[in-house]
Amino acid sequence: MKFKTFLELVEIQAKTASVLPYFMGILYAWYHYQELHLLNLLLFFIAMFLFNMAVDAIDNYMDYKKASKEHNYREEVNIIGREKIPMSLVLTLIILMVVVSAGIGLYLVQQTGLPLLFMGLYCYFIGIFYSSGPKPLSSMPVGELFSGLTMGFMIYLISIYVNAYNVMTFDLATFFTILFASILNMFAIANLMLANNTCDLEEDIVNKRYTLPYYLGRAKALSLFKWLYILGYLSLLISVMVGIYPKMMLLTLLTIPFVQKNTTLYLKEQVKKTTFVCAVKNLALITAAEVVTFALGIWLNF
Repeated sequence: MKFKTFLELVEIQAKTASVLPYFMGILYAWYHYQELHLLNLLLFFIAMFLFNMAVDAIDNYMDYKKASKEHNYREEVNIIGREKIPMSLVLTLIILMVVVSAGIGLYLVQQTGLPLLFMGLYCYFIGIFYSSGPKPLSSMPVGELFSGLTMGFMIYLISIYVNAYNVMTFDLATFFTILFASILNMFAIANLMLANNTCDLEEDIVNKRYTLPYYLGRAKALSLFKWLYILGYLSLLISVMVGIYPKMMLLTLLTIPFVQKNTTLYLKEQVKKTTFVCAVKNLALITAAEVVTFALGIWLNF
């Protein structure tokens, strides 16, 4: 298998959704607790990245395996069929990435504490059963919820915990404060999945995948797409007002015109090859702006 083919198999282009919340967690840990544990950071990044790649490989593996023969999805769309990658090789790579990732995770649990074990178990459960099992989460109307929670919130929370586990009080107040602070991240990631499912609506029905747009209908799915951005920005504004984030993060609101432009383009037509990228651009723009403005807020103490 060529390296370029491997990168497409693990959907390397979609890793913004996990990498930027990771950096947000680092900044949050420093801003609120003045703590960084560099070894923990490096190990968590490796474990997170490996498992994220494994999840996307599982997604491609299961899509290929379960694809209907009524159309050319296997041969012309799915990377496994298109590049004629042996199924055994794909499965071996998935197992290897999951095992190495889990091993690193268990080491971090030993170093930090049991809360990480439970957070990790949740992430592994969602990641593995997102595309596999008799009733994959991705083929149900909960894909947006779990992708947003897992990548937008749990990665953020774990990144904070592995840095500040020795000084933070890990209680419900802390949990819900961080949850609220991550809403813009969560909603931008959920919208990535919502856009994907809306673009693939007809194809998914053929493959017996009944996602959220199937139940909502295209019009309501598009309305939800728009409102998730609006509510996300509102949550960021409130987070700054109550002191969760520095005032400098208000500059993230400057991304609104660009996000609105991409959203308008996507709302006009939902085509995977042309307008799905609007949701990808919005996610990258929002999360990158959050990271930059958060870092500036810490640096300038404003």
